Amino acid sequence: MSFWDVIWFIIVTFAFVAYLMVLFHIITDIFRDKGLSGWVKAIWVICLVFFPLVTALVYLIARGKGMAERSAAAWGSAKAAQDEYIKSVAGSTSSPAEQIDKAQQLLTAGTITQTEFDTLKAKALA
Repeated sequence: MSFWDVIWFIIVTFAFVAYLMVLFHIITDIFRDKGLSGWVKAIWVICLVFFPLVTALVYLIARGKGMAERSAAAWGSAKAAQDEYIKSVAGSTSSPAEQIDKAQQLLTAGTITQTEFDTLKAKALA
């Protein structure tokens, strides 16, 4: 195997992996788009199977802008969900006094025990 065979193999492998990434991104976008009916989605997928390169190019040209918008919207909603989760796990951004007050209300209502209250109070003051 010559040096140029190795270089050619690397180039072809890179192009194939890049094509697969584009193909999977297109398939993800097809199923992410709520504006397309099931039949249209099926037609796009069938065309991708039988005419992959041409269909990928047509899809990127015809729906590329919407593809970027849907991707940005998906990232935005994922970021918002992550931020909400982190906020709920880390506790609210309320002051320690508010956190202790909420814990006291839970203790008074009988929802938590004295030990749990002491733990929440220690976390709020930490």
